[in-house]
Amino acid sequence: MASVLLSEAQKTFIAHGIQDGLRTDGRSCEEYRIMELQCDVVSNTSGSARLKLSNTDILVGIKAEMGTPKPERPDEGYLEFFVDCSANAAPEFEGRGGDDLATEISNTIQRIYDNKKAVDLKSLCIMPRETCWVIYIDVVILECGGNLFDAVSVAIKAALHNTRIPNVTVSMDDEGQREIELSDDPHDCYRIDTRNIPCLVTVSKVGNRHIVDATMEEEACCLACLMVAVTPKGTFSGVRKEGSGSLDPESVFEMMESAKKVGVAVNRSLNTLLERLEKEPNKSYTCFLD
Repeated sequence: MASVLLSEAQKTFIAHGIQDGLRTDGRSCEEYRIMELQCDVVSNTSGSARLKLSNTDILVGIKAEMGTPKPERPDEGYLEFFVDCSANAAPEFEGRGGDDLATEISNTIQRIYDNKKAVDLKSLCIMPRETCWVIYIDVVILECGGNLFDAVSVAIKAALHNTRIPNVTVSMDDEGQREIELSDDPHDCYRIDTRNIPCLVTVSKVGNRHIVDATMEEEACCLACLMVAVTPKGTFSGVRKEGSGSLDPESVFEMMESAKKVGVAVNRSLNTLLERLEKEPNKSYTCFLD
């Protein structure tokens, strides 16, 4: 993961501030930075979104293409995730330096979407065992300013909400062969239901306190964190620990409770923002957690 070099004095200053409940940018321990979101930003995609979380800048483009269902799930479509870390995002990403992080992010997102309650994959099936919609989700990290996993999860959810898939008609020709016809009407489309899609909330442990939405400087002071996938209803659909430090059971419980509280707020604020963007898609809106 991209990192920043800090002296021991700087780390001590940041850590002591967090112990007193005051971070260097003035936020409380459970407060996110302001999000800026814009949808429908890439013209040749089925859906797209761009998210800015302070210095973290994420671009997501989605393409819906017809493919063959997987043998183990013959009556479902599926999602494929690809992440690219731009060399301009951080010096560590030059060459193939960002490949490991990109793979880590895509695998994490793939796991939280590998849940039948997140996306109705059966609705993406056109003809069982023969044809389905494959949703290719491409993520580009344009700039890194901390809390990448959370930002990517929010940007993907917004892009999926913006995605429009043409409705199809399956008919029989004169020879008894099935034919698929795509609707030419841009308004005659299928929308992916994003209401149950979770957002990732990363809770980082610094000293005896924990924080959400850590900056790169705060991440340098963190020895362990929990990445928790939280649905809009406040249920957990995945948990992952990162970092070399240990977490005692009491800390894990407290961090999970914080993730639940913040995750519900993130989903609620994001849904409100997406409703506004639905009415004015070409505008950019900022999001405050309520």
